[in-house]
Amino acid sequence: MKRIYLLLLSALFLTIVSCRKNYLETYSSTAVTQQQIFAQIATIKNSLIGTGKELFAFSPSGSGRHDDYGQKSIDLQMDVMGNDMVIHAQGYGWYNRVYQYTSWATPADGAISSNVWYYYYDIVKQANQLLSVIDGVADATAEDKAKVKGQLLGYRAYCYYFLINLWQQTYKGHEDFPGVPLYTGGELEPKGRGTVKQVYNQIIQDLSTAETLLDGQSRADVTEINVDVIRGFRARVALLMEDWPTAAQYANLARQGYTLINGNDIDPVNNTTLFSSIATPEWMWGAYIPEVDATYYASFFSHVDIMTGGYASLGGQKKITKVLYDSIPDSDRRKLWWTAPGTWVSNGADPNDPNVDYNQVKHEAADPNTWASDYLFMRASEMYLIEAEAEARQGHDAVAQNVMRDLIASSNRNPSYDPTIYSGQDLINHILLQRRIELWGEGFSLIDIKRTHTGLQRPQGPENHWGLNCTGKTNYNPILFNTSDADPRFLMRIPQKELDNNTSMTANDQNP
Repeated sequence: MKRIYLLLLSALFLTIVSCRKNYLETYSSTAVTQQQIFAQIATIKNSLIGTGKELFAFSPSGSGRHDDYGQKSIDLQMDVMGNDMVIHAQGYGWYNRVYQYTSWATPADGAISSNVWYYYYDIVKQANQLLSVIDGVADATAEDKAKVKGQLLGYRAYCYYFLINLWQQTYKGHEDFPGVPLYTGGELEPKGRGTVKQVYNQIIQDLSTAETLLDGQSRADVTEINVDVIRGFRARVALLMEDWPTAAQYANLARQGYTLINGNDIDPVNNTTLFSSIATPEWMWGAYIPEVDATYYASFFSHVDIMTGGYASLGGQKKITKVLYDSIPDSDRRKLWWTAPGTWVSNGADPNDPNVDYNQVKHEAADPNTWASDYLFMRASEMYLIEAEAEARQGHDAVAQNVMRDLIASSNRNPSYDPTIYSGQDLINHILLQRRIELWGEGFSLIDIKRTHTGLQRPQGPENHWGLNCTGKTNYNPILFNTSDADPRFLMRIPQKELDNNTSMTANDQNP
């Protein structure tokens, strides 16, 4: 079951980039050098592919857990910790303690915080090592080097984006708070936490350089990071920094040339691939996962799609709250992304039928029989929402309204949609609501709670969190329903092993 996808040349490459050890490690002077290993551009490109595959590998941290399968496992955690996703029942227990805000508090080896820390830092380590040798590759053209560097800087910025957001509160108001260790080359000494601002500065520097390197460069398919993805990252970062002009500018640039999902194609019964295939025209970046690379029960679709026969069908259904569902007009085709109330009873109220009311059917496996389904990391609709929010926060209501009209009405999601009835703060609130609907299940909930300084506000009552559901029982109890802004439970813990081994950190560096 355990799959590690770092290189076909694993005997060589994994010796260099092995995770689960101290970030910095010394090797015998008689060992094969990095320059010898990466003497050809073909080897570098294979290594880059291997780095990308870690985003969907089973247990990249080595934990062996079925909630450890790369980026989408982390995305799902951030959604179950939000306001809008309900866990139906006890099931097999995966994500239940995350839902209750207890898992992240454990710094022990093999716990979620430890796994995620080493997952991101391993990718950073790989990126840094490839960056250190690419200029010396004899048969690489200038274009080869630019494309490889741009993608590696994109990976590094992506990892630091999540590290800083998972181990610290949002940017605004916390600029001088402890960040995460920054490694950008062949440092020989372990690093301390630095500051939030320093981490964001490094992210912006990496993205700015990557944009220059990748501008005008082609790519084979959306599994490669290109300039659009870099600009999408830049828009995300600016949104968190509340740099509204930059967020609007880069979101607009990033989304150019992509065709939005048409509302007429939103049909979860007959069209199951909108969110599980890189062929979907709106996808900007994703991972292609054929059957040979599928991670089966330890996968995103196992945990969300009842049709796979995985954990979602065994009591772990992921559902939308009634409150959010009811906010979607009946004329909006996106309402089809969840099972309508009354469906379970009309289907015969079979206690073994996993398709309970409010169950999600948005994220369905392209092939539930083989688990060959792709992972989505970025799509154009997110860019429309970033642009609209950023314009509205600058008081540019008409511009924001036009962007929202393009996203919802022009795409036939809801042809009768009219955003001009909202203005000022009401328009901003409306865009944030549309963001919750459009991006449900795509991993944005917790970061949005943090950046909007709202705190957790989970609705209770029938078909909401811990409310009576259609089966006559109650949804799983999340324990925590409301928090203050910047609650320390929003943060992962630094692994104890890191605190023990990193001489630049002490126990006082641990998150509260």
